[in-house]
Amino acid sequence: MLALQELNCKFIEVDEIWSFVYARKGTETEQECAGDLWTFSCICPDTKLVPCWYIGERTKQSAIEFLTDLKSRLSGRVQISTDGFPAYKDAVEQVFGKDVDLGRLMKQYSEKKGNQVRGKYQGAHKDKSIGCPDEARITTAHIERQNLNMRNSISRFRRKTSAFSKKAESHCDAVALHFMYHNFCRIHTSLRVTPAMEAGIEDHVWSIEEMLEMCDEMNILEEMEEL
Repeated sequence: MLALQELNCKFIEVDEIWSFVYARKGTETEQECAGDLWTFSCICPDTKLVPCWYIGERTKQSAIEFLTDLKSRLSGRVQISTDGFPAYKDAVEQVFGKDVDLGRLMKQYSEKKGNQVRGKYQGAHKDKSIGCPDEARITTAHIERQNLNMRNSISRFRRKTSAFSKKAESHCDAVALHFMYHNFCRIHTSLRVTPAMEAGIEDHVWSIEEMLEMCDEMNILEEMEEL
């Protein structure tokens, strides 16, 4: 979005969240573009603004595409916090070079037992990966909360549901609609203004009508399916 440019964010938290389109990965189907999708998103913990997001595979290339978009929207040096997903460090270094401070929250788990996806959570340590990040601000708490908001707000993201997306285009549009509402329409309880107002890029709370007009201009609603 054109409004989300020249952002004066000093801290950004990054994470990704899983979902799927038409069928989960490994399910036999003749449908094209079926399988897992990952939504990369970020948040400024000070303003609660979500500058950008990216939907694709959980790969280094997806991280690079996402971070390239993020960099284009920032006006200065930023501290980025991520989890231990290995692709982030290389992607941040490739996109930002040395003009960034990167801190990673490395979570530790016990050994897997039986059919567990991963072992029991045992704690985490903070890794100053690039530059000189402020250790006190190395966290993914805000972006993980945003991920929870997505699961609660967008039924397509719930793990056991019949409301999953049938087309990737509709899935992307639903995510865009969610973040537009979050940035421009929803008054944050602690800020008492919208994230866009707190960030200084808007001077009023958008109405739903304003948001839908912008969605119409961006063709976001053309491919939307009923949930």
